[in-house]
Amino acid sequence: MNPRDINDLWQDPAAPSFLIAEVAQAHDGSLGTAHAYIDAVAKTGADAIKFQTHIAAEESSELDTWRVKFSRQDATRYDYWKRMEFTAEQWAGLKQHAEEKGLVFLSSPFSLAAIDLLERLGVTAWKVASGEVTNRLFLDAMIATRKPVLVSSGMSYLEEMDATVALLKAAGSPAAVFQCTTAYPCPPEKIGLNQVSELMQRYDCPIGLSDHSGTSYPSLAAVTLGARLIEVHITFSREMFGPDVSASLTTDEFAKMVEGIRFIERMKASPMVKDASAEQMEPLRRMFGQSLVAATDLAAGTALTRDNLSCRKPGHGISAANLESVIGRTLKHAVKAAHFLSLDDFQ
Repeated sequence: MNPRDINDLWQDPAAPSFLIAEVAQAHDGSLGTAHAYIDAVAKTGADAIKFQTHIAAEESSELDTWRVKFSRQDATRYDYWKRMEFTAEQWAGLKQHAEEKGLVFLSSPFSLAAIDLLERLGVTAWKVASGEVTNRLFLDAMIATRKPVLVSSGMSYLEEMDATVALLKAAGSPAAVFQCTTAYPCPPEKIGLNQVSELMQRYDCPIGLSDHSGTSYPSLAAVTLGARLIEVHITFSREMFGPDVSASLTTDEFAKMVEGIRFIERMKASPMVKDASAEQMEPLRRMFGQSLVAATDLAAGTALTRDNLSCRKPGHGISAANLESVIGRTLKHAVKAAHFLSLDDFQ
């Protein structure tokens, strides 16, 4: 199975949303677990799987302190990033496995060395983490490859995003922007769903949502508003270890989200013309509609009033909608109760 071409996002406005399952550090440094995530993600219907490429000696230092001390195993953040490392050969194996499963392989680099490693692997696009939006060393290195650059806006001022998007566009790099809130898990009040529409107008490029709510709701809503990319963390279980677990979907939940998004896309691609739909429903309208009938036995010469009339299914006679057209009309012969009235009954 061939992975989807991410360039469709810029070349085909009608292309389906690009759905990314982010593993990040959910593998907890285990190569086997990382490969297991590839197999699991391939079953969800995702378009891509995304990791994070860490090379501790190239990205961290002794000054790199814990934001939240979550690991009992790692004394420092440097130790944690070191444990998250894979070799170039191991990354190549992960990329090959992903592509064999029909997934686009993506990974956020966190050092220039990581960018170089991923470029040698032949990644098809770059994902700029929210903390690196203003990092010109990173951006220039990515621009030099002329590949698409997906930018996360989590911690950025709009002025910074403006400058980065302008830089990418001026260099001819296809750009996409994610609305993102750096909160794990992110409450609904901080999702920033309004930013999907606002960023679409501001940047005239594919806009996505990188969601950390731990639910599928923001992603479903974002696609309804026109988001072209969705990125959500994934986990085997919320009982797993890791800093992103509370902000993740399980593989089953991710698959349900994918199903919902594809359903929404089919709805959006098929706008309804209400009158044309009603015309197609004429047989059903007659079947379920109601016709005017005599409420009681009525004698010849009776001038019809509302009290003389009732209604019954089906709607093959005089429609109840045409009540006013028969009020005051005179019967030319007697009719029984529940008789379906017709124009032949009137003088």
